[in-house]
Amino acid sequence: MNDLNQIIQDCQNNKRKAQQLLYEMFASKMFGVCLRYCKNHAEAEDCLQEGFIKVFSKIHLFGFKGSFEGWVRRIVVNTVIEYFRKKQPEILVDEFPIIKEEEVEVYMPVINEKELLLMIQELPPKYKVVFNMYAIEGYTHKEIAEETGISIGTSKSNLSRARQWLKQRIEDKVKSKKQIVC
Repeated sequence: MNDLNQIIQDCQNNKRKAQQLLYEMFASKMFGVCLRYCKNHAEAEDCLQEGFIKVFSKIHLFGFKGSFEGWVRRIVVNTVIEYFRKKQPEILVDEFPIIKEEEVEVYMPVINEKELLLMIQELPPKYKVVFNMYAIEGYTHKEIAEETGISIGTSKSNLSRARQWLKQRIEDKVKSKKQIVC
């Protein structure tokens, strides 16, 4: 941990070698975060690059309190949200009625991690952002609403629809696997 603290301090002093080391330490994890939100590798790479630009420009604000990785992750997630807000501001808003969580049946057959990641990447953007923020990053609906500029109700609705969408894709995948086996 002392090594990380030294690297962070060196980055705060604009040392390029330290910035390279920090990037190498966290890039693959943060790329995974970006992939969950983005539709393809190129889009994820753009968000990752933009996220690290922000990390390095704001690293002087890190006060060595709490997890540095969590601090970086928050910046990267906010960068992805900002990317979608600028690119397609309408994708985060959905005017459908709210579906209560208890009305959604939960079913998770066995699929591998790669298949699940691909399904998450294929989610419609308005669902993908909310799903990732809530289910993966642990944001509350209130925080999602504040970060994305949508209502709490829309956040809940988009999460519910994301779950329904994923459930259908998983069921389809399981059915197709059963047909191949039979």
